[in-house]
Amino acid sequence: MNSIRKQEGFEGQKAIVLPKKILEVCQHTAPVNALFITDVGFYPRAQYHYRERPSGISQNILIYCIEGKGWLEIPAGRFEVNPNHYLIIPANMAHKYGADEENPWTIYWMHFKGSQSIYFSSVLSKQAKSFVNYTIFLEERIRVFDSMYKNLEGGYSLDNLLYSSISFQYFLASLSFADKFTSGLHAEKDQVDVSITYMQDHLDKSLTLEQLAASVNLSVSHYSSIFRKKTGYSPIIYFNHLKIQRACQYLLFTTLRINEIALKLGIEDPYYFSRLFTKIMGVSPMEYRSKKE
Repeated sequence: MNSIRKQEGFEGQKAIVLPKKILEVCQHTAPVNALFITDVGFYPRAQYHYRERPSGISQNILIYCIEGKGWLEIPAGRFEVNPNHYLIIPANMAHKYGADEENPWTIYWMHFKGSQSIYFSSVLSKQAKSFVNYTIFLEERIRVFDSMYKNLEGGYSLDNLLYSSISFQYFLASLSFADKFTSGLHAEKDQVDVSITYMQDHLDKSLTLEQLAASVNLSVSHYSSIFRKKTGYSPIIYFNHLKIQRACQYLLFTTLRINEIALKLGIEDPYYFSRLFTKIMGVSPMEYRSKKE
């Protein structure tokens, strides 16, 4: 069983845990299945942050420290983690890690899987010779992470999953091959992107299909068509995915009751909220909260 010294959240933290059904899509959809994120987040000055997993987990773990200090303990020994260090823990490897008590680390972290994840883990660990490594700080690396996170935060369309998979490879390259790292491209938003941003800004509302279409000045039929074509989902289902993603964060990082979380997401019926959450995440809200790391 995992040991946790920090139950409450860290101010400014953010995290996304992909639903079970979305992970199944990742596992069976090329080329996403080569490498994909299962969990991702950012913890600033994560005081008392600590994890202990005697049997490891099925995902590979990557932690990139930009400020403060921490440590990693694996069968190969104990290693100090300083600013601009990243640590890699291969899947199923026993481990402990935590923040320095006096100068806690600020970290970007990711759990990942995929048919090529062993290869990428090996590259990061220099063929299992070094599990903590130094890399130069690059602003573009942070922008890549933010873009990757923002796209996952924007929902689980195939486009977003593919973009995040490719961006993650780019992020890994920035760690292992910093001298070869180059700036990425930044695409302008189309009407579907604008609509998703509108959804994100109104997660506390119960919006109709007509309201969503009107927000980008399109007819309902045309809006629904282009939205489904780009994301693979209807607008309302996509909106619900975003609501449940936000619900996961409330469950992980707050002590709000289920009915309070439902209301924050514009859902007055807590029973409907629980059914929707269970349908999307595969577990009930209470089960999800009880299993948080």
